[in-house]
Amino acid sequence: MKINLKKATLIKRYKRFLADITLEDGSETTLHVANTGAMTGCATENDTIWYSTSDNQKRKYPFSWELTQTQKNHLICVNTLRANHLVEEAITNNVIKELSCYSNLRREVKYGDENSKIDFLLTDKNNIETFIEVKSVTLLSNPTIIDDKQNDKHGYFPDSVTTRGQKHLRELMQMKQQGHRAVLLFAVLHSGIESVMAAKHIDAKYAELLTDAIRQGVEVIAYKIQFEQTMKSVKMSLTKPLIVKFNE
Repeated sequence: MKINLKKATLIKRYKRFLADITLEDGSETTLHVANTGAMTGCATENDTIWYSTSDNQKRKYPFSWELTQTQKNHLICVNTLRANHLVEEAITNNVIKELSCYSNLRREVKYGDENSKIDFLLTDKNNIETFIEVKSVTLLSNPTIIDDKQNDKHGYFPDSVTTRGQKHLRELMQMKQQGHRAVLLFAVLHSGIESVMAAKHIDAKYAELLTDAIRQGVEVIAYKIQFEQTMKSVKMSLTKPLIVKFNE
């Protein structure tokens, strides 16, 4: 995936979907933020941000926040809408070895008892269905142990309490109980993260459900983003499998 980008400096994020920025010419404007999470560590004042521009005349805010370049020089894809596109590219190109050898891919398919839509439904040549839920990981390190150098490369999900994510885990468990293959895929969108685990310190219920899901046979995998950036664009792809660490 390649996106044309321009550079700015973050003033502040607010109202969840908006942020104020300073453009390279010194003027200030507001852009759209396609991220419903807390964005902890991804939206610090004076961070460098990279944005795309939409040609849609109906949009009130034509600029979209795509990347954060932190003051530690980490790159983070904060536009969570990109995660599914990256995952689809990786599946199609057989990068995700756990999800190769399928004959059909469908997106946003209704399923389960809680009015959900699965991100991807794969079918192989034997008509075996694989239900895949994608989650973006951008939270680096547990704030309660930030000084522990052994933990400063861990990624955590979620970055805020997620009843929606809890629902998705219940739905995946139901699919597994019905005899289907069920997969939770963490798309790690932060260049500094080298492993992933549930953020028990943020959402204990999600961590508990994830443990239950694993015990019931739901597969949990993680793949990390790779950035190839120039001053005018970025090419992004999921290339590197990461270890998923499970809460005891």
